[in-house]
Amino acid sequence: MHRLFVGLRPPASIRERLLALMGGIPGARWQNDGQLHITLRYIGEVDRPLAEDIALGLGQVHFPAFEVALHGVGQFDSRGRPNAVWAGIRPHDQVSQLHHKLDKALARLGLEPEHRAYLPHITLARMNGAAGVADRFLADHAGLSSPPFGFTHFTLFESHLAGEGAIYETIERYPLDPPGGLP
Repeated sequence: MHRLFVGLRPPASIRERLLALMGGIPGARWQNDGQLHITLRYIGEVDRPLAEDIALGLGQVHFPAFEVALHGVGQFDSRGRPNAVWAGIRPHDQVSQLHHKLDKALARLGLEPEHRAYLPHITLARMNGAAGVADRFLADHAGLSSPPFGFTHFTLFESHLAGEGAIYETIERYPLDPPGGLP
């Protein structure tokens, strides 16, 4: 079985900036450089034939290249307990549109459409019940921002679970169209 997702990797300068602000939440499992990404669509575990169909199907998705910028931080909760701290991005429009287009392409291959609300973000830390409170981190970094940075491709990743967290392997990169349409 192959555990897959589609994502965007921020440029090295943005990843370095995010790595530099990590810390200050006791017990949090901070992401490493190889884990920093924006998830466009989680796929989950699929068998090899479907994984190959997915890799081919994603190649049929056309979408223009775009830019975003870092914008603030936040946290996700599960049953009233924080489970992740993230960096936000703005604007959301193009990332959300690409997510929707990928979701439709994957549904045509027989995958269940995404039912959860989609909020583009970069996960910075995962937290369990033993992790400390994130309030101070969230307050200290509420004004997080960056100059705009662009994406020229999206990536199909395979996730391998390991003791230190997931390891993401690039399966295929798919170019985004030049801004304004096809050349």
